[in-house]
Amino acid sequence: MEDEKSLELARLLGDAGEGEIPLLRTLCRAAEEELAARLREGAAPETCGTAFPLAAAWLALAGLEGSRGGVERFSAGDLTIQCAQGDRSGWYREQAERVLGRWLRDDGFSFRGVRG
Repeated sequence: MEDEKSLELARLLGDAGEGEIPLLRTLCRAAEEELAARLREGAAPETCGTAFPLAAAWLALAGLEGSRGGVERFSAGDLTIQCAQGDRSGWYREQAERVLGRWLRDDGFSFRGVRG
């Protein structure tokens, strides 16, 4: 697969520290597998050109960001919950969908048999 290309792109696009590179490599491989399974019939990672490793990089960064996020502070008295600032995992996932969108199967909602 393209995991070295997607890893290189993820390192350029994201802010992974050296200690996070092994995790990012694993996330890139998983992202490639997920995206390959979602490709339209007749499409393959190779037919998507540079869009496939770029989308995998964005998706891997979403996973990395998600692993960092969560609650940073919780208090019980007067209930205070402070979540991580700057969680961009949703934004990264949207970028992956946009970049590879034309090659992905349509998983959107549709009406069938609705009478007017």
